[in-house]
Amino acid sequence: MNSTPDTKTGKLVGWVLSVAIVTGALVLGLVVIYHTSYYPRTEDSEILANFIGIAPQVEGPILRLSVRDNQFVKQGGLLFEIDDRPYRYALERAISEQAALEGQISDERRKIAALVSAVSVSQANIQGTEADVTRWAAAVDQARADVANAEQGVSRAQAEWAYSNNNLHRIEPLLVKQFVTVDQVDRARTSEIAQAQALKQAESQLRLAQAGLQSTLAQEERSRAMVQQSKAQHEQSQNAVTTLEPLVNQRGARASAIETARYNLNNCRVYAPFAARVTNLTISEGAYAHVGQQVFTLIDARTWWAVANFREGQLQHIAPGMRADVYVMSKPNVRFAGVVDSIGFGVTPDADVVGRLGEGLPDVQRSLNWVHLASRYPVRVRVENPPPDLFRVSESAVVVIRGQ
Repeated sequence: MNSTPDTKTGKLVGWVLSVAIVTGALVLGLVVIYHTSYYPRTEDSEILANFIGIAPQVEGPILRLSVRDNQFVKQGGLLFEIDDRPYRYALERAISEQAALEGQISDERRKIAALVSAVSVSQANIQGTEADVTRWAAAVDQARADVANAEQGVSRAQAEWAYSNNNLHRIEPLLVKQFVTVDQVDRARTSEIAQAQALKQAESQLRLAQAGLQSTLAQEERSRAMVQQSKAQHEQSQNAVTTLEPLVNQRGARASAIETARYNLNNCRVYAPFAARVTNLTISEGAYAHVGQQVFTLIDARTWWAVANFREGQLQHIAPGMRADVYVMSKPNVRFAGVVDSIGFGVTPDADVVGRLGEGLPDVQRSLNWVHLASRYPVRVRVENPPPDLFRVSESAVVVIRGQ
């Protein structure tokens, strides 16, 4: 039975449709492969943000708690306040101790000024006594000259008396023989008596000059002794002069104590270091805060990331700076723009492949895996302009890399 034209036409149409379907499926598969290769997508993603534990730097009872759990706080907002009375008293004590030190330094300066003045006075005394030594040395020379002159006067008076005495004894016998007159004998006797008196006076002057010499020698020795005494007093006054260095060196410690006390006082009020979300708040007012002990946690609300785990074969199509789309499960229809910040360079080794890493050589177990699974590396995508109330840490997300 021969086929009709309608039957042939139907077979041709069926064959064309089959070819078209297969071709379309191949093209669609190629498009999907290309799209998934050059625009990687993963649902193995989570939302992440930086978070810190808030711990006080001073201890004491919490007088005021200004936040509640899950509250959004602005940067610089007061979080809580610790009883600051002990730290305020410590600051006042440190300031008082510094003022006392400054007063002590002022008193010591006045004492040092008085001691320096005493040194100057003792130096002037040395100069005065040395001048006295010089003056008395000149007086000794003058007294010695006076003694020498007196001795010469005595010698001269002795010579003149001896001449007068000899002349008297020579002419007295001539009076009997009347070779001389009585008047000549009387003049000779008078001259002898006058020369004897002059000799006594010269001897008295000599004794007086010798006594003056001894007196000036004694004064010279006394003035020399005064010089030694003045020098000893000068040395003693110099040794008595103290220095301000031990007190001045304490200024740094006192100033540091004030700054430390002021630092502790300021730390009694704890403020938010950035715009954040309070979480894990489990205390209330009246609780005793300890240094370094975490009170609650702050989630940094300024920057949010989607950490997406991509297969290692997809990493060649991802680079920092590429644009990306981020979707969260709480609002799956809302697309958030993001930028690739970084790509991870390490994950925990698979113990089934490399064994347990420890001391010595790696412990590699013999195994036969028919299917080799690709490792996944974290890619951090920063969300641009994140809404303050939508993102939560560890929230499920979908990330699609859009390329350059």
